[in-house]
Formats: sequence, C-alpha cells, structure tokens
Amino acid sequence: MATRPTDIPMAPTQAVRTSRWFVLQYKMAPYLFVSPFLILFAIFGAYPIVKSLILAFYATNGPKSAVFVGVQNFIFLFSDRDFHKAVWNTAVFAFWSVFLQLPLSLGLALLLNSRWVRGREILRLAFFSPNLLGQVFVGVLFSVLFIPQYGLVNRFLHFIAGVPLDTKWLANPNLVMPALVLTSLWMYVGFNMIYFLAALQAVDKDLYEAATVDGANAWHQFWAVTLPGIKPVAVFVLVMSTIGSFQLFELPWIMLNNSAGPDQAGLTIVMYLYQTGFVTGDLGYASTVGWTLALGVLMISLFQMRVTGAWKGGD
Repeated sequence: MATRPTDIPMAPTQAVRTSRWFVLQYKMAPYLFVSPFLILFAIFGAYPIVKSLILAFYATNGPKSAVFVGVQNFIFLFSDRDFHKAVWNTAVFAFWSVFLQLPLSLGLALLLNSRWVRGREILRLAFFSPNLLGQVFVGVLFSVLFIPQYGLVNRFLHFIAGVPLDTKWLANPNLVMPALVLTSLWMYVGFNMIYFLAALQAVDKDLYEAATVDGANAWHQFWAVTLPGIKPVAVFVLVMSTIGSFQLFELPWIMLNNSAGPDQAGLTIVMYLYQTGFVTGDLGYASTVGWTLALGVLMISLFQMRVTGAWKGGD
C-alpha cells in the first residue's frame, strides 16, 4: 500500500529544527508585539531626551552650528533676568491656579455627588466639557471675552461690581496674570472635578453610617471620613495640576497675540524656552531651560508628595 506524503515520518534533524523554530517564535513573540512601541519611543522619546541633554552643553545657532561650552549655559541661566521673570510668572500662575482650582473642583464634586441635586449627569458634562476644547481654542475664546467695552467679562463685572467697561485685561501688566488664572480655572476645574467625583464615589458608605451613629455632623464627617478617603486622588490631582501649570504655554501665547504680553507679564518658562530655541535659534540654551524646568518640577513634585505623606522616603 502506498504511503501518503503526510504519513512519511519526519527526519530527526528536521524535527529538531522545527522544534527549535517554534521555541524561538515562542520566546520572540512578546518582543515582536512590543517592538512598535519600543521603536517609536526610541525615535520620538529616548533620542530627543538624550539629544537635548547633550545640546544643553552647547551654544547653537540653528540645528547645524554648535560650539561646546560646558556648564556655561547653566551659569548664564541663573543670571538671566528674562528667565527669572519667566520663573516668577510661572510660579505665581501655578500657585494661584492650584490654590483656587482644587477647592473649586472638590466643591463641585461634593455638590454633584449629592443625591438631592437634579440633573447631575448633565451638570457633570457641562462642567467637564471646557477641557475638551483645547488650550488654543480657549485662548482665542477668552481673548475675545476680555476685549474692553464689548467683552462679556467686563460687562459682567461692570454689572455686579461696577468695574469700568474699558478695563484692558490683556494690555495691563497687573491684569494679565489674573486673566490667565481665570481662564485656566474655567478650563480645568471641571476636569479635576471628575477625579474627585470618582474618589468620593469610592469612599465606603459604611464609614459615614458609623460616623453618624457616633454623632458626627456633616463637617466632622468631611474631615474624618471624606478627606482621608480621597487623599490618594487629592495628592495625584495636586501633583498633576502643579506639573501642568509649570508647562503653561499655548494659553498665554494665543491670548497675548503670540507674545509675552506687556512688560513680559505673561512670559512663562515654556514660552521662554520656545522663544530661545525656535525664535532666537539657540537650541542649546533652550535645552538648558528645558532640563532646568524638568528638574525643578521633579523637586517640587517630590516635596509635595513628601509633605502630603504620599511618599515616605523609604519608610
């Protein structure tokens, strides 16, 4: 009887090769699946980071002309008045933005977490939706709202507090920062509200019942039950809001008509980095500004985590 080709036994050497091939495929499969991410990260993530670190020690005039200057960029940075102005403006914005933003976000979350509020789903969408627009669109929108005479901001403040209609928010150095803070609040309060709302819904309801039995009123329950229950999320929101505030660029750039505003009142660190690297052309000094910003934000974040108890420093 003729033997079918499929019934022909495989040679020992061929069987070993096939077995090794399947073993190799089994071992390489995870790396093949993650290779698209690794390749993209190496090209658009790791390489720019390493390149910027190298450029921080060079003085450049465009992408092709570079002279090694060592740590001179860092030495000059700490005596650069424009950089000092940018750091001060960014720190002021970050402080007021976070100081006002987090309580408002938590207050809205507490309000919308209450059962007696009707239309909670619609209100959640309404408060969150400004974040969907993007900073460029919001910058264009509020640059119109802050227009003297006809801007809705001046008209509203004139109606409730008698503020002059010709108040020039974006042309007055003393009002540029309040305008930026108000705009950021409108954009991000609802976004952080979602984090707090999720945290509030995760707090064990039995704790409130136990507190009620012990005679605790709503204020005592807030301090003894609510705040400890949402602490991890609150620390996360605090750190991420601070980092986002120090990365401010598009909002003032658009609102101030592609400039730092009067008397550089709207100059931020990232804006100064952009002007230095892509307007002046000194990519080396811009890299120095970028790495200084990264290290500064890292130190501030670690300090916040240490103070809030989220990071015990090895305890």
